[in-house]
Amino acid sequence: MVKMTRSKTFQAYLPSCHRTYSCIHCRAHLANHDELISKSFQGSQGRAYLFNSVVNVGCGPAEERVLLTGLHAVADIYCENCKTTLGWKYVSTSKYKEGKYIIELAHMIKDNGWD
Repeated sequence: MVKMTRSKTFQAYLPSCHRTYSCIHCRAHLANHDELISKSFQGSQGRAYLFNSVVNVGCGPAEERVLLTGLHAVADIYCENCKTTLGWKYVSTSKYKEGKYIIELAHMIKDNGWD
């Protein structure tokens, strides 16, 4: 089900009773705090978080890229609403990272229940 908010349509809304992360540019929901795996990653624009799953995110084509931890097959991810590049998805790498998502802190904001 798609809901309208401020004349923007998001693909998915996360429950308002949970702490969530949203796109800092358009406030589209991106991830539930329960999906957070690690806060110890580095993106091109500073710190980044590793998530198990995300919503309202599109995925570009996979490519091999040299990251701080070596060569990985990754695909850039972007906000489906405002098209801002948020980070990347690990396509083929170590088992624990494969299929997981990196979102840079510069592109997200905390929503719902953060005190």
